[in-house]
Amino acid sequence: MYQEINIERLHPTLTRLLINRGFCHTEMTDFFSWDLKSIPDFELLLDLKKASNIIITAINDNKKIGIYGDYDVDGSTSCALLYHFFKMIGTEVLLFQPSRFIEGYGLHLSSIEEAINKNVNLLITVDCGITSNEAATYAKEKRLGLIITDHHQDVSSAMPEALAIINPNRRDQDTNNAFKNLAGVGVAFALAVQIRKDLIEKGAPIPSLYPLLQFVAIGSIADLAKMDKTNLRLIRHGLGQLKNTKYPGIQPFFTPEERASDGIVPSEKISFSIGPMINSKGRLDHPDKALKLLALEEDRGSEAYPIYTHLEICNNERKSIQKKVYDDAHKQIIQKLDGLMPTINIVYSKEWHEGVIGIVASKLVEAFKIPAICFTHAGIEGVIKGSARSAGDLNIFEELNRCSDLFIKFGGHKAAAGLSMLEINLPELTRRLEESIKKIPLITRTNQDYFDLEISPSDITPSLVKGLDQFEPFGIGNPRPIFRFKDLLLDSFEIMKESHVRWNFSDKNRARQKFKGISFNYVGKWGVETPLDIFNNSKGSGILVYGTLSINKFRGNEYLQIQVNKISAGMI
Repeated sequence: MYQEINIERLHPTLTRLLINRGFCHTEMTDFFSWDLKSIPDFELLLDLKKASNIIITAINDNKKIGIYGDYDVDGSTSCALLYHFFKMIGTEVLLFQPSRFIEGYGLHLSSIEEAINKNVNLLITVDCGITSNEAATYAKEKRLGLIITDHHQDVSSAMPEALAIINPNRRDQDTNNAFKNLAGVGVAFALAVQIRKDLIEKGAPIPSLYPLLQFVAIGSIADLAKMDKTNLRLIRHGLGQLKNTKYPGIQPFFTPEERASDGIVPSEKISFSIGPMINSKGRLDHPDKALKLLALEEDRGSEAYPIYTHLEICNNERKSIQKKVYDDAHKQIIQKLDGLMPTINIVYSKEWHEGVIGIVASKLVEAFKIPAICFTHAGIEGVIKGSARSAGDLNIFEELNRCSDLFIKFGGHKAAAGLSMLEINLPELTRRLEESIKKIPLITRTNQDYFDLEISPSDITPSLVKGLDQFEPFGIGNPRPIFRFKDLLLDSFEIMKESHVRWNFSDKNRARQKFKGISFNYVGKWGVETPLDIFNNSKGSGILVYGTLSINKFRGNEYLQIQVNKISAGMI
């Protein structure tokens, strides 16, 4: 699994790629590193040591411990990670999660009451809590011990009253700390590492926490954590274990063919398969089934596949609901266009399903390349709920935070945020955001068409594509490389399932060399030529194709594939 990369033997095209991204030789070596020992001591996180001591005391005093996590993938994997960790050290814990539709995001007064009713003495939050001041104060009044672990921005007027707050983004933590981009599950892992370290110092024999990195990989990728040095190392080791996992709740996500394949699990498997499956239950009702799956122990492995099948059904239902909401939102935007592209797309319908508005906002950013906020009714008269997604390098959290006087609840980070507010405030929010974002340079606030490197058809080889696997995991801060392919001819195309396009290319200089391409959700995409127009305009002339490279595996066969983002016809 772990293999040191010899920079001198790296594929020449990949070396050029790294140079274009601004890497020097030393930085290249560092980028490919798997060295966990090079990660700074987690104890640099404020309150980490303090929280560990409180938890160890609670264990020694036979106090009942509860873990409370958000309803998304990050929250669920954080809960599962700590559940398995406490099992390792012989401690039983209770798991709690809110419903997106009843309690909503964060820690609530009802959550505190539920923990107290179940005789919990110490409650540990994961992936939430940094803005839950009211609930934290209530827990203190009720003498329920509270430890908050989170990674979201600390934006309340004061930090919550808790026994300890572990958050790399808390207001008094060094802003340049090595852990600022950890997802909630990464912070939970740091807590587990510290507790293990402290227990070992007291003479307790504690097993390795290495298997828990599988949950760090899933949660971090699904939560769009930035791929900095710390996350790259943690996630690589997690991805490397997934195919041979001993956790029965993870096993159903992999086919026998996937388990037998070479290399680590690609990050896209998490982004487009495992993550959406885990999220699907929480998007439609309560997320408890997904967490139950992830928390399964080896002696309960027979329960895994029925739960997995249930999530599969939920995910298919989610896709159907999402498509309808997206189609409605897309139509709403097109109808409002007056010839000029707005600075931000803000859409609303009281009929839309709350569980999918975040995904729809992301899809709108993909389609129109500008930030988007998708609102729906919050279930309370006169109140609406929204999910925001950024574009380009725009900090959507900061933009919204300037309008926080309009909100009832608000939280998030640079790329995404959630909020609720009175419906009558929607026009004012729209006005303020349009004015504010308009002042920001276009290149910063929109998704730009760009490419890392221009290559020729002769450069497209299996060794190049397999070399790209060494760049994993891909994500924010380490995007999958986009190439501009020159000297290609478009031989034919095929529309699949009404929106996807299969392209057939050949080498302009060596017509016998053929390449397949695929574009997902291309038909109807804003600002692109139709496949037929591209074909007609490019007859007999070369085209420029922008996209990524992969190996498509189908029925035991493998072939190189270009995942096409854009085609420019008649350019060369």
